[in-house]
Amino acid sequence: MGQIDELANRYVDEWAELNPTGATAAGISGYDDKTDDLSPEGFAARAQLVRRTVNDLDLLEPEHESEQVAKDAMMERLGLELARHDAGYTATDVSVISSGLHEIRMAFDVMPTEGEQAVANIAARLNALPGALEGYRRTLLDGADRGLISARAQLVAVAEQCDAWTDPGRDNFFQGLADRLDATGALAAELRRGAAAATTATADFGRFLRDELAPRGRDKQAAGPERYALASQYFLGAKVDQQETYLWGFEELHRLEREMTAVSGAIAGPGATLGEAVAALDADPARNIAGKERFRDWMQGLSDRAISELNGVHFDIEPPALKLECCLTPTSDGGIYYTGPSEDFSRPGRMWWAVPEGQETFSTWREVTTVYHEGVPGHHLQVSQSLLRAGTLNRWQRLLSWCSGHGEGWALYAERLMDDLGYLTDPGDRLGMLDAQALRAARVIVDIGMHLELEIPRDNPFGFHPGERWTPELGWEFLRGHTRVPEEVLRFEWKRYLGWPGQAPSYKVGERIWLQARDEAKQRKGSDFDLKTFHRDALNLGSLGLDPLRKALARI
Repeated sequence: MGQIDELANRYVDEWAELNPTGATAAGISGYDDKTDDLSPEGFAARAQLVRRTVNDLDLLEPEHESEQVAKDAMMERLGLELARHDAGYTATDVSVISSGLHEIRMAFDVMPTEGEQAVANIAARLNALPGALEGYRRTLLDGADRGLISARAQLVAVAEQCDAWTDPGRDNFFQGLADRLDATGALAAELRRGAAAATTATADFGRFLRDELAPRGRDKQAAGPERYALASQYFLGAKVDQQETYLWGFEELHRLEREMTAVSGAIAGPGATLGEAVAALDADPARNIAGKERFRDWMQGLSDRAISELNGVHFDIEPPALKLECCLTPTSDGGIYYTGPSEDFSRPGRMWWAVPEGQETFSTWREVTTVYHEGVPGHHLQVSQSLLRAGTLNRWQRLLSWCSGHGEGWALYAERLMDDLGYLTDPGDRLGMLDAQALRAARVIVDIGMHLELEIPRDNPFGFHPGERWTPELGWEFLRGHTRVPEEVLRFEWKRYLGWPGQAPSYKVGERIWLQARDEAKQRKGSDFDLKTFHRDALNLGSLGLDPLRKALARI
């Protein structure tokens, strides 16, 4: 092991001490009874660790190719993390999907629940939550005093999430968690006390956001050019021309909608419109499932089949990665996401769905592609393969390195790949994949357009408000007109884009860069190019920014 790998491994140990809920999410054992310090001092300590590591890393020379990849990845990822902290965004950004509050709440979803020690850890973390949120209040107020504060609309929306999480008639998250656990005697009492304390603290935090912080929040949700450029680079791990990418989004969406129109004829008859095809699919009892538990079981069955059929043919999936669990979250925020296995695979990879309130029926044709995105060959394959490369990847690469453009770009690439491999021959399933791609293309347009307040092209192929400037309201109108996502889910998506600038385009732009990297590999290798080998070699590099990825692939 070289000096760079030793430094990376030390970083993981120190990082876990400062990020206990992050350690839980990453599957690092020993921290489940603690929670993060979300005070200004806590954020400063984490930034100091990153700063010291970057400085030390800069002085080290790689001893072999794998260390070169590791150094490039760490310098890029940690460097941008530090830039975001120094700009004040890391500590003060609050959105409906990303904040210190969300990280703490979501950690409970992946904590072990079996056995007395596991329950004791949950009780301890519940009881520590009020202190963490008190520190977070100080951080957010300090940021507001310095002019660093999120948009008012996002603060109010997160306050509404706090309401849902703590309402006995709605999610009732913390009390529901305690009720599901097996505890007796003093431990049961401690668990009840922690659930009550966490519920009260979260409800109070929601009131703080709504009554004290939101009145000071920004009127505009647009990030502006400078902030957006940093956010885009962070989420992609690459610098892109925002104007070119914005215009490409229109071209890509137009291409996808032409494909969708062609597929519609195979579903609802020659000349059928997209709307008619969607109506026919939604009216087909064979393509709809009532009840979220039955839908979860359907997802599990499809995931299991994909793993079984792809393994040994298109990918070589190692035994620890063959298990993927499909789960429903105990919240109703509307998100769909993946959580990776623990370091020792005692906790398997999991696909989660926070079913929106009121949704009782689920369309399978829309979600076949989602299972491939979150499972195999998407996130589960990608994350598990990195985790299993202990011989070539250090612990930071295996456990902590994540770039949305790399990860989400790969998962969207995996959806298209499944079509190429013949898994979407059913016209309804293929329309679902194209619709998911269209959503990702639409949000390239909307995210860049709304946050940079760009002019809508006068010659745009949809005739959509030519010459006007993007607003959140126009963003919603465009999304509603160009996607077939249920309104409850799309409403969450739209709020997410407004509060998390630069992240939404990372899927489609990431896929674009993955496809370009594959084309470059084909040109370099000529007749020696093999798709299975390309996928294996690329994923074996671990998660890294897309610019470092292209450099590393060019050396293979």
